[in-house]
Amino acid sequence: MGELFDDVVTICPGMVLLPGFADSQALDVEIKAIREVSPLRRMQTMRGFLMSVQTTSCGQVGWVADRQGYRYEALDPLTGNAWPAMPPSFLKLSSSAAHRAGFADFLPDSCLINHYEPGTQMGAHQDKDEVDFDSPIVSVSLGIGARFFVVGPERKGKTTAVDLSDGDVVVFGGPARQYYHGVRKLKPANHPHFGPVRWNLTFRKAR
Repeated sequence: MGELFDDVVTICPGMVLLPGFADSQALDVEIKAIREVSPLRRMQTMRGFLMSVQTTSCGQVGWVADRQGYRYEALDPLTGNAWPAMPPSFLKLSSSAAHRAGFADFLPDSCLINHYEPGTQMGAHQDKDEVDFDSPIVSVSLGIGARFFVVGPERKGKTTAVDLSDGDVVVFGGPARQYYHGVRKLKPANHPHFGPVRWNLTFRKAR
């Protein structure tokens, strides 16, 4: 990591919060266009369960989960076509957020889009399906709030919780790149623009 700016909040070594960094309503237009090409779907875990969160992707590759495992693929298995190209605004946001957090020259090739509703959650997990672990993960929160938590290199242990609001961005790399993290069950809420929904954009250098 390089120099950190004054408006960066350190969560733990290698993981920082950029409060209100993203323009959420401008991103909503791009999300709608992506969903028209590659609709939301509930992926299946390796154990055969459907995830509570709905997902889609954009970029050169998209994240895929099924009974065969978790991986990145160039084609959307739902449509059989290439994933939508990553919008220039997505690339600008993710690279500028990474730079602000001290990670220079970040250029993602995939963006996983997660759709949360009240009652959904994301259990503790590692982002480890990528080939490149030198690049950070840039995670953008839009819509209703959520409680993000990070554990550490092991799945179990003391957690650090961070309440995320619309427009907040979390960047993690270096020692935190493969830390276990997740999202607690969302409470009922309503956002003036997005309604009772939380969107999460996670930018990765997958290959």
